[in-house]
Amino acid sequence: MAARRGKGGGRRPDGRRVRYAVVGLGHIAQVAVLPAFRHAARNSELTALVSGDEVKLRRIGTKYRVAHRVRYHELGQLLGSGEIDAVYLALPNDLHHPVGLQVIEAGVHLLCEKPLALTEWECRELIEAARAADLRLMTAYRLHHDLATLEALKLVRAGRIGEPRFFSSTFSMQVTDRDNIRLQAERGGGPVFDLGVYCINAARALFRAEPVQVLGMNAAGPDRRFAEVPEMTFGLLRFPEERIASFGVSFGAGETSAYRIVGTKGDLVVEPGYEYAERLGHRLTIGQRRRTRTFPRSDQFAAELVAFSDAVLKGRDPESSGWEGLADVRVVEALLRSAIEGRLVDLPAFDRERRPDPRQAIRLPPVSKPEPVHARSPRD
Repeated sequence: MAARRGKGGGRRPDGRRVRYAVVGLGHIAQVAVLPAFRHAARNSELTALVSGDEVKLRRIGTKYRVAHRVRYHELGQLLGSGEIDAVYLALPNDLHHPVGLQVIEAGVHLLCEKPLALTEWECRELIEAARAADLRLMTAYRLHHDLATLEALKLVRAGRIGEPRFFSSTFSMQVTDRDNIRLQAERGGGPVFDLGVYCINAARALFRAEPVQVLGMNAAGPDRRFAEVPEMTFGLLRFPEERIASFGVSFGAGETSAYRIVGTKGDLVVEPGYEYAERLGHRLTIGQRRRTRTFPRSDQFAAELVAFSDAVLKGRDPESSGWEGLADVRVVEALLRSAIEGRLVDLPAFDRERRPDPRQAIRLPPVSKPEPVHARSPRD
């Protein structure tokens, strides 16, 4: 099935399913992305795998019956073959921009893991390239289609906690693998790029606004794991209407994953708040009344595949587009600059009209994590 060119040069599939190449077969790709194609089969098809590890290509390709299995140096040939319509990019952070640009310039749609890139300038280059080629570009915010997350937004927007005034969050884990790319500065490592984007994204969505001023602070103990990147980053974000968000992320602390939004009438705690393999939970408090709710596990990665494929098939930009990825990266850049310079950093005005909508919820059954091949969890 050959692909055809859409209006403006963008490639659109001939059939009802978008054919994907997954580029990068690290831990998250193996335990979450690849299994998700089974639940996304109504409009998504796993067609190719790209890796530098022959064992991964052979064993994983056989397991999922993938027709095309190529090494990194053969990616250009695959992109130009007409055998794929889209790429799920799951490479280290520093490769999101150069490889993403290669994908777009080949006329292939791009679903890119977070962060979209390491700088605002790199994000803008990806966005502009996709726009010029009439291609779909999506930042992989899986929680934008998660029921617990969208119900939290719905509660706040409905005024259940009154006017939202402040947000706080923690997201932490122990990265015990000393060779993990998250601990390497040149690969775009550090907790704020890996974990902090979740906190920033949640605050922006709940406040329905963009921060105007930030203050960042890094910290690291004597542990040799943190020779290149901070152990912890804490951030303070000022939003319009005198609202404040604070968060702390760490690669050297016990596991936490929660956020809290406090309004003039009550508050909502979402805990766990950012996980993909656990049940997420709400605790809503209004005056003396407290209500808890637990949401069943779901396949968040399949949901984002379904959403992106739908955007590709219909020729429209997804909500969590390149602009949504840029919105978080610009805040991360400012926080890191603030931490280095020891001062408040002002952010220029940024207009972001599209926000996650409760109608975006896609509920799909959870997957069982397979045993990865030549890949370790950062927590192992």
